[in-house]
Amino acid sequence: MKAECHDSSYELPGKLESLVSVRALQLFFFATGLSISLAASLHGMLSNGQRYALNFVDIDGHKLSTADGHMTVLVLAKAEDAEKVRAVGDNVPDYCLGNPRYKMITIIHFAPRHTAIGRKIATAFLRHRVKEGAKRLQARYDARHIARDARSDIFTVTDFDGTALAQLGGQSEAANFHVFVFNESGELLQQWSSVPSTADLAAVLK
Repeated sequence: MKAECHDSSYELPGKLESLVSVRALQLFFFATGLSISLAASLHGMLSNGQRYALNFVDIDGHKLSTADGHMTVLVLAKAEDAEKVRAVGDNVPDYCLGNPRYKMITIIHFAPRHTAIGRKIATAFLRHRVKEGAKRLQARYDARHIARDARSDIFTVTDFDGTALAQLGGQSEAANFHVFVFNESGELLQQWSSVPSTADLAAVLK
């Protein structure tokens, strides 16, 4: 009687196929969970159609609100998002410039690890950026014969302790770039996680 030899090589492809399938499934769920996590951090911080009376104080001591009778473009950013913030400002429709009905607020969120000295340095650097931004905005005003000091229309808020970010429903580790538009009563009309185009803004800032 001959002993039967069991050839495991026939089982190997099946095992590999099963392993690959399990691994692919794991990767799928990981990717799905990651995309959902990112979506949660970038979108839905606040809900469109809801009213929010959010209050801030800018670096010049101005008390600001999203429900104070202005159409408000609010930008949440980090210091490294300067180019994005500038792009949003550049894309604001011309009819909003110098128009008291509209205002733009920029909130710069910093990591909470800054010391008192570090905060002063960061704020001084930010003031320099605001000054440069005012020059760019003034050039747009002058080109359109708007007799107004552009610097007075720039509102910048520093957020070192996460207070401003918390009002927007975010957490320090998820302070992603975000743009919101609120109407005069604080209703959130639209929001983007990237720089909206002039057409995008014009469609909301009517």
